[in-house]
Parts: sequence; structure tokens; C-alpha cells
Amino acid sequence: MSHKNQSMKFQQFKQLHKQPSTFVLPNAWDASSVSIFQKSGFKAIGTTSAGIAMSLGYSDGENLPFEKMIEALKSIVNSVDIPVSADIEAGYGKSVEEVIDNVKQVILAGVVGINLEDGTGNPNEPILDISMQVKKIAAIKELSQSLNMPLFINARTDLYWLKIGDPSLRFQSAIKRVKAYEEAGADCIFIPGVTNIDTIKNFREEISCPINLLVGSDTPSLNELSKIGIERVSSGSAPFRATITLLKEISEAIMNSGNFTPMIDDVITYDDMTELLKPSTEL
Repeated sequence: MSHKNQSMKFQQFKQLHKQPSTFVLPNAWDASSVSIFQKSGFKAIGTTSAGIAMSLGYSDGENLPFEKMIEALKSIVNSVDIPVSADIEAGYGKSVEEVIDNVKQVILAGVVGINLEDGTGNPNEPILDISMQVKKIAAIKELSQSLNMPLFINARTDLYWLKIGDPSLRFQSAIKRVKAYEEAGADCIFIPGVTNIDTIKNFREEISCPINLLVGSDTPSLNELSKIGIERVSSGSAPFRATITLLKEISEAIMNSGNFTPMIDDVITYDDMTELLKPSTEL
């Protein structure tokens, strides 16, 4: 992808966070899923680290070799004409320098945004020290500026997702973190695990930059979120998990009763599938 096209996609992606209504960012895991999302009308795509890792035989949590992540990102970016944001978990590095080296590869793969989480995966120290996460965000922002290739940083805090700390103090702890992340250069704040509408309203009142929430069965409707002023929601690994669930149902139906109905009824035709998954023609 040319530098001009990548910069244009960054501006398109950034503009989606300025709409009067909440926009939905679906999360893809391969070329076929991202192509279907684009053909369905989505204006930008995110990736799911869990979906990519599991589809390639690895568990989530930075267990996928980073070079395989880059290969997957390149395939996804090259399959569509719309902006792609990558879930890179905590950056695949213990030090700021390692994370920066990895983010440079991610940028060169053609993505225009990243999710960067502060969860560690370590049960003894489940969340990263604020100062370290701030250093990562600031260094990533400096890197993108030095490369003259803008990158939209979606800074994620896992306090709610991992249920860390005293629930009565969690909101204030999260606010302290996200404000520090925003000051360090984050373009958007991602708070998975928050579904209570009053809590969402309180975050909106305290945070000046765009807010990203993770969808779930108990998430308020898009209409409600739009009225509150939430800019973005993402699907996470839910589409990938739903696909695997359907595959499991098909397998069980065949093995248990010789029933092919789940595999045949209401299934897209081969010709339609070929057209739907036609690769992007962008150079």
C-alpha cells in the first residue's frame, strides 16, 4: 500500500469517530471474514487477536508467533479497500523498545490503528503499571510521527474486563489510567467489560477523547449509546466464536443423526461465495 493511501485511510478511520452516531467496528480474523464485513457495508475493520491466534492453532494471549501475526495482518489489509485496525494485545514485548519494533512492523503491514491493552496475562500482576503503559503510548506516537505514517491508538484498560480491585473504587482507578493514556497520545479509550449505562455515562462525562466499548448481550443499544455520545463499539471475538459454534453444530448434526440440514439450508452458493470473497484490487 502506498504511503498516500495509508494516510488517506487513517483520515477516514479517524473521521468515523466524529459521526453523530456510534459506529460498529467488526473484528476479522482472516481474508474471508474481513471481505465479508466489507461487502456487508462496514466502513472500517478491526482484527481479533483471539480469532487470529485460534484459527492458526494457538491460544490467545500473545502465544501466536509475532511473525505469523504480521502475515495475517498483511493478508487482511490486502483483502479490502477500507481501513484496518489491528489488535496487538499488549504489544508483544516486555520492553518499550521491543513494542516499538513490533509496532513499526504493524504500521508497515498497512494498518492505520491499533488496540494496545494494559492487561499482562500474569495472574500475580494482572495489569501493567500506569507509567509503563504511558511510556509505550508516547513512544508509539513518536514512532508514527517519525515515520510520517499516522497511527490511531486505541488504548485499552482491562480493569473492568479482568474485574481488578475493589468494585467501588474501579471507576476512579480506570479514570486515572485513561486520562493518563489520553495525555500520552491515545486517540481513543477502550474499556471492555463496562455495560452499565450509568457507568458509561459517567465515563463519557470524564473522558474528552472518543470511547470504544465491547459489545455483548447486555450492552445498551446503539441508539442509547449514540445519545450518550459513545463513538465506537467493537465486536471482539464474538463473530469468530459464533462461526466456530456453527461449525460445531454442523459436525454434531452429521455425526449424531446423519443430518446435513445445518450445512445445506440457507447457505450461500459457491458462485456467490467466490464473488463475495474476491480480493481487493488495490495496489
